[in-house]
Amino acid sequence: MEDLLQQNVARVNRRALFGSLAGGVGTAALASLLGREAAAGPPGTPGFPGAVPRARRVVMLWQGGGPSHVDLFDDKPVMRQMSGQDIPDSVRGTTRLSTMSSSYQRWPCLPSIRRFRSWGECGTRLSELLPNLGFVADELCVVRSMRTEAVNHAPGVTFFMTGSQIPGRPSMGAWLSYGLGCETDNLPAFVVMTSSDKGKTCGQLFFDYYWGAGFLPSRYQGVRFRNTGDLVPYLNNPAGMSAQSKRVLLDEVAELNRRHLADYGDPEIETRIAQYEMAYRMQSSVPELVDFSGESKSVVERYGPDALVKGTFANNCLVARRLLERGVRFVQLMHAGWDQHGNLHTQLEEQCRDTEGPAAALIRDLRERGMLEDTLVVWACEFGRTPFGQGDPNNPRGRDHFGRAFTWWLAGGGVRQGTVYGETDDFAWNIVRDPVHVHDMQATILHLCGIDHTRLTFRYQGRQYRLTDIHGEVVEGLVRS
Repeated sequence: MEDLLQQNVARVNRRALFGSLAGGVGTAALASLLGREAAAGPPGTPGFPGAVPRARRVVMLWQGGGPSHVDLFDDKPVMRQMSGQDIPDSVRGTTRLSTMSSSYQRWPCLPSIRRFRSWGECGTRLSELLPNLGFVADELCVVRSMRTEAVNHAPGVTFFMTGSQIPGRPSMGAWLSYGLGCETDNLPAFVVMTSSDKGKTCGQLFFDYYWGAGFLPSRYQGVRFRNTGDLVPYLNNPAGMSAQSKRVLLDEVAELNRRHLADYGDPEIETRIAQYEMAYRMQSSVPELVDFSGESKSVVERYGPDALVKGTFANNCLVARRLLERGVRFVQLMHAGWDQHGNLHTQLEEQCRDTEGPAAALIRDLRERGMLEDTLVVWACEFGRTPFGQGDPNNPRGRDHFGRAFTWWLAGGGVRQGTVYGETDDFAWNIVRDPVHVHDMQATILHLCGIDHTRLTFRYQGRQYRLTDIHGEVVEGLVRS
């Protein structure tokens, strides 16, 4: 019995030691990172800005499925001249493709399905499928030289969102919430909204780990707003419970949790306390957030006919602007529907109709409110589509996944407006100038937010982790001087 007692004392002492460390140094670090004063920390300090931040907030417009850079952003006259002919072996090389193309004997060149034209004073060439983006072309930085090793959807999305193709690491929004904190007490620092094409033609799913906290404390994970029913579940009080009684209950629960935290120092207990308090404040902030009665008719109409239809990309863009102006740090909109393996000639136009207008409206809205200068807008995807046609080589109806070269665009937040960065060959296959890897883009986004990507780290299982892992360079050519 005495031996058992001593073992228990030793176990409790070790637990108390680790708990005090976590509740002392760890809690102090978390508090400094979470505070809105974090941005004023000394330059170069891990978790604080390592450079003058250009962007105070980020909105990620994720286009799930792989939009075709050949059809939308990267005009190639040579492909029109060689339509139907096989793309030369010298161009294709040993490029890694998906298994869907593994048995192909022909590689028929499939040019853009619609014409391109020059837009804005900058003259950036975009597809006629993107007229609204064309009208804000002078705000865009079009990156035609993105590249990734991923050739399938989930690994490709996970790779950019977390820095690894294997799930389990913190998402970008979680890293930014951890490093910069929040500018509001009434809404989460990191909010996620999802949507899909109306026909549900794209079967890709959005997994929770795309906005998860990984091994960071869970208070940094994204809060997903639902597109059906209540925006956030369990915000309303149960029948018979008044606001006053709810406040009393929360205070009592918080006191129990604080005692538990003092004993064990587990940061997840601190998360629990913070989440209960956030939920309480969101009971009033969320209804106000989605009350559009104060929005002018012209602004709502700018976002398109679906602007007030809950769960649409248009509605999510409008809500995103309202979140950003209320102090939310990172808004992640994820839209599925760009996976055109066999319906390129019909579905691509529908996708553009549903998304490019609201994206352009968001840019205009932010600009007119004086927010674009310090809001980074990122239009992103996991990869592009093959320059060769998929299906019957004599009458291809779609394109396969393609990670060797594809296009993103950025706006606001310190990027160079009205510019094109990077270049591909005559077949939009190989990058011939200024390649931008996934890790380079991650490093650049953090840099624009004032963070040195090599210093925002978290120790887990004996090593220091960061969003870019051991890779990535800031792409200075994307940053406005």
